[in-house]
Amino acid sequence: MKSFKLQSHQIKQLIESMGSCIASDKITVEGLPVGFMYREDPSDKHDSGWRFFSGTETQEYADNGDNFMYYNINTIANYDSAVIPYLNLPQGSELLRVQGSVNFEIDYTES
Repeated sequence: MKSFKLQSHQIKQLIESMGSCIASDKITVEGLPVGFMYREDPSDKHDSGWRFFSGTETQEYADNGDNFMYYNINTIANYDSAVIPYLNLPQGSELLRVQGSVNFEIDYTES
C-alpha cells in the first residue's frame, strides 16, 4: 500500500473539475515537484490526458506501471500548484519546469 505525502484531508479544491490524470509516485509518494508534464489523447471520457512526472524517473521506473496512478487533477494541483496555469493547454502540449523556478516552458525536444 502506498503512503502518500498528502493525506485526503489536506487536499483542497484549487481548480474546477477537469477529470483524471496520471502521475508518478515520485510526486505523490516522495513529494517531488512536477518537472515534466504532457497532455495526450484521453484514454476515456473521464481522462484529461494530462501526465505528470518529476523528471527524475528512470526508464526502468517509468516502465513499471505500479509507480503510477490515476488521480483527480485537483489532487496533483495540491501537490504542485505551479501546474495550474497550464492545465487548459491543448492535447499535444509538453512542458518542462524551468530549473529553479515555478514556471514551465514548452518542451521542443521532440519537435
